[in-house]
Amino acid sequence: MASNNYYDVTEWNVGNPYQDIGEVINSIIADIKSRQTATDNNQGGKPGAVIYIPPGDYSLLSQVVIDISYLKIMGSGHGFTSSSIRYNTPQSEWPNWHELWPGGSRVLVNITPPADAEEYTGAAFYVARSGDPRISSVEFSDFCIDGLHFVDEGSGSDDPENSYLNGKTGIYIASAQDSFRVSGMGFVYLEHGVTVYNADALSIHDNFIAECGNCIELRESGQASKITDNLIGAGYRGYSIYAQNFGGLLITANNIFPRGKSSVHFSGVVRSSVSANRFHSFYPGMMVLEEGSAENLVSANHFFREREPWAPMQAYNNGLDDLYGLLYINGDNNSIIGNHISESIDTQYITPAGATPVIMHIVAGAGNFISDNHIVATTETAQSSAATAGTCFSTQVGALLAVSGLEPLCVTSVLIEAESHQNTILDSGADSQVVMDKDVNAFRATPVPGLTR
Repeated sequence: MASNNYYDVTEWNVGNPYQDIGEVINSIIADIKSRQTATDNNQGGKPGAVIYIPPGDYSLLSQVVIDISYLKIMGSGHGFTSSSIRYNTPQSEWPNWHELWPGGSRVLVNITPPADAEEYTGAAFYVARSGDPRISSVEFSDFCIDGLHFVDEGSGSDDPENSYLNGKTGIYIASAQDSFRVSGMGFVYLEHGVTVYNADALSIHDNFIAECGNCIELRESGQASKITDNLIGAGYRGYSIYAQNFGGLLITANNIFPRGKSSVHFSGVVRSSVSANRFHSFYPGMMVLEEGSAENLVSANHFFREREPWAPMQAYNNGLDDLYGLLYINGDNNSIIGNHISESIDTQYITPAGATPVIMHIVAGAGNFISDNHIVATTETAQSSAATAGTCFSTQVGALLAVSGLEPLCVTSVLIEAESHQNTILDSGADSQVVMDKDVNAFRATPVPGLTR
């Protein structure tokens, strides 16, 4: 027996999904609400539904508004492909490409919010519901949300496709919610990929969220959620992962690409874990813990910072200099343990000129524990940097694999400002690489082979 709680957008009797899939999905949600009215029918009554988006391109002109629980919107492929590479390639070469645009089950966000409109108006999918209980168990799975184009930020730039600005959001969850899931999705060319307020038991897992101004933003507050096994990469203006006033957040096994203003930015986040991730950045400020972020564990991650190797994007940066630190800490009782941190950059690109780059920067707070971090700092030579010229892929892979011809780079592995005290620094830098007041902080230097016994 066929279920009346399964909908295919291409078979629904209202609207045309290829012209405006938003109208179609809103009509389906209205149908679900009209049929599922009983709040307690045999200890059930509102099972929700599945809305299926087959592979294909679907324009979205009307924002999808979700105000029911137990709804799953799913497709059959995240369809991600790089729009940045396409837009930074001469159009004369496009006819020779196998494909040009993202594919799979692809939603094309054709909403254009007014400049002074509230942020949520630019969202493809807007989730909001007041009252009790909180909206629960809404899932987005296995389709692509494509913002299509970025726009000129007002400077008259001749490359607006690199601005990371367009006012568009993929999924915007405005209400407090419980047990939402975002999995197997593709997000591309959106100013905001996923924005969530007041999350509880949220799972963002196994998605491809890249070439967005900001990728994942957990705002206002939240608890007991996870960001796991994603491929993520924001633009130079925004965050790959941002969390605010969160407790019990787990960030694990993500591969975070470069160009984000930061890979992970915590503001007032406590008792959370960042472990077993690979972080790659072209700028300082890869990880920021601030605004009272406390009792967080950062362990077994790989951090790698280099200069942007691809010529079309070398003009952009996040505005931070090398004295800011790759890891910036303003908070209490955080543990930074057992991480591998690599920095490889030609000295001519260090800012300010002649500065000694800072790896871990404790700006304020007390009781932070930094132990057993392995820091590898090198400077490129003409031989090593010359090997990275080519296409975007070959250039970036060449830079990642370049280990021969590198020379040691002088860095400050740990810098503790006077406003911070009672910190413990163990085996995370030689005596000459750590700058701190040893009267108010504990320190054990990393032995230097051949110089210590």
